[in-house]
Amino acid sequence: MEHAIHIQILLAAFAGGAVLGAVAQKTNFCTLGAVSDWVNMGHTGRMRSWVFAMAVALAAVTVMEAWSGLDLKGTSPPYRTAQFAWLRYLVGGLMFGVGMTLASGCGSKTLIRIGGGNIKSIVALLAAAGCAWMMMWSPVFERGFLPWISATSIDLARHGVTGQDLPAVLAHLVGIEADRTLRLAIGAIVTVALLAYVFGSTDFRDNRDHFVGGLVVGLAVAFGWYVTGGAPGQAWKEYAEMATEIPSRVAPQSYTFIGPMGDTVHWLRDPANGLLINFGMAGFAGVVIGSLVYALFTRSFRAERFVSIKDFGSHVVGGALMGTGGVLAMGCTIGQGITGISTLAIGSVLAFFAMVIGAAATMKYQYWRMMQEA
Repeated sequence: MEHAIHIQILLAAFAGGAVLGAVAQKTNFCTLGAVSDWVNMGHTGRMRSWVFAMAVALAAVTVMEAWSGLDLKGTSPPYRTAQFAWLRYLVGGLMFGVGMTLASGCGSKTLIRIGGGNIKSIVALLAAAGCAWMMMWSPVFERGFLPWISATSIDLARHGVTGQDLPAVLAHLVGIEADRTLRLAIGAIVTVALLAYVFGSTDFRDNRDHFVGGLVVGLAVAFGWYVTGGAPGQAWKEYAEMATEIPSRVAPQSYTFIGPMGDTVHWLRDPANGLLINFGMAGFAGVVIGSLVYALFTRSFRAERFVSIKDFGSHVVGGALMGTGGVLAMGCTIGQGITGISTLAIGSVLAFFAMVIGAAATMKYQYWRMMQEA
């Protein structure tokens, strides 16, 4: 009977992912599209929708952590870790930003496009999943990345800072404790600032889909945190501590999509082992199915194929950069840009800006090349 809580967590992850996938498909919630609209047209509607999702998730997490006992200790990935690997976030974020531009979509959008019938995104997914697996489950990360990450990381704990989240850092700087009141105050201030930016333009206010997309994605992330770090998550953790065989990645977490791609490849190497199926993988599957159901229901399912070898190569390289960069940055545009930022982790903010810069620079370069070839 105790195993039932694990199944319930996985089903909740799948259901939340399905809602996220369907609504993102309906509202065209797309982080790459947000950057593209801003860079190429000066339109910030989808960018503000992305930031709105951050604000919704942050507000919900701040309230739950203060009043409902949400436990964000030992999250997967470790957003608030005291090991501040600043260069890891920047390099990984830049790689991911370049990759998602080449692959025509970030991790979540790749899954959503697959649900809508996009064959090109399947190729990007395979490349991303393969590289994510190598980074997570082979010596590649340890040999090629860990040495310089370790050399450039700052151990905040040595300076008396408990973590890299904004309340912990500010509390140390002013010499006070990062208690519930401080976390509430900082969470509220940041949320209000984000909302002021979001609603400060008619680009966002005049499009209902921007509001709905950001709201649902933000709530989905908050739901994931509640399920794994709230009361259900506490029961889940207690089950895992007593289990003879511990399921994969039992820890507070929410939606992110590159790590679960690597975990899925790992599971496919031993598909009989159901304990390898985790929250992230269930959410991953839910996004694809939710998007597929919406596409079939609205008759918008369309097969989209490659138009050239160059197009194929771009998606392969883009997927590889997303898989490698996403693991390096410890998340994608959802995993760091919304889930991570909802914890007020400074590394998540660095990764977010690096992803935007990487994507924007790649778009500018593609436009320059197109003008040169014209």
